[in-house]
Amino acid sequence: MRAARIEELGATPVVDEVEGDGPVEVVAVALNPLDLAVAAGRFYGGHPPFPYIPGAEAVGRVDGKRIYMFGEGYGVARDGFLVERTDFPADRGAPVPDGLDDGVAAATGVAGVAAWVSVAWRASVREGDRVVVLGATGLVGSIAVQAARLLGAERVVAAGRDPARLEHARELGADATVELEGDDLATTLREAAGGDGPTVVIDPLWGEPARAAVDAAAPKARIVNLGQSAGPEATFTSAAVRGKQLTILGHANVAMPPEERTRAYGELAEHVAAGRIRIDVESFTLDEVADAWSAQGAGRKAVVRL
Repeated sequence: MRAARIEELGATPVVDEVEGDGPVEVVAVALNPLDLAVAAGRFYGGHPPFPYIPGAEAVGRVDGKRIYMFGEGYGVARDGFLVERTDFPADRGAPVPDGLDDGVAAATGVAGVAAWVSVAWRASVREGDRVVVLGATGLVGSIAVQAARLLGAERVVAAGRDPARLEHARELGADATVELEGDDLATTLREAAGGDGPTVVIDPLWGEPARAAVDAAAPKARIVNLGQSAGPEATFTSAAVRGKQLTILGHANVAMPPEERTRAYGELAEHVAAGRIRIDVESFTLDEVADAWSAQGAGRKAVVRL
């Protein structure tokens, strides 16, 4: 059967014939920054022995039903899903709702669950909240913007570095946008959120944006960190945290029990299938996997359809 394989550290995947089989037919694989980090040797958990098959999340078909697949070390500690068939245990897969496109269903997983859990579970966004989403120009951020709007936030502010993508965030429901630059970013974020600042901050960036968000936050605000793409460290004062009685929370998909990930995926997938949340993907065939890899590296959400 055919698969894409990483032959050596830092290489782009190439299509090859591989031995093996499995009960699950893989129909779509969503690429993620995680896949590129594993292949480049930047992932803290290491990588499978070379050559290996990448791909940490996918949708497959077994016994006439579609399932979302993630976890169990696939694509991280062992061969992943960029292969025509897999031995992933079907009972660990999350059901995919009818009417949801295969590629979109795959992309709803890693990025979607991170955004949905951060907004709906960890921050518990509700009516009256003023929400700032940092990194709103990425897929996690764009889903977070839509989730906050869906849950009744009074005001949603999208913050990022790409003006064109910030305009897209407006189309998805953001009331205002902020470019992450300037000497007084905290004031800009506070004014954009209105009132005495955001009551919720969704933060996949950390680093300097997190410091500015802490300074901008309203008293008793909830700040959820789910990434560090702007830097692994953020420095802010004890006085800001104590004086405003801030709650700083963390989220990581890999730390969730499988049953919680399945529940979160199901909640979000129903919203996506119903058109309440939109996930944009760029599709490629298996023979175009090198192009898909490049697209994902450039910040576009790439899906490989098998």
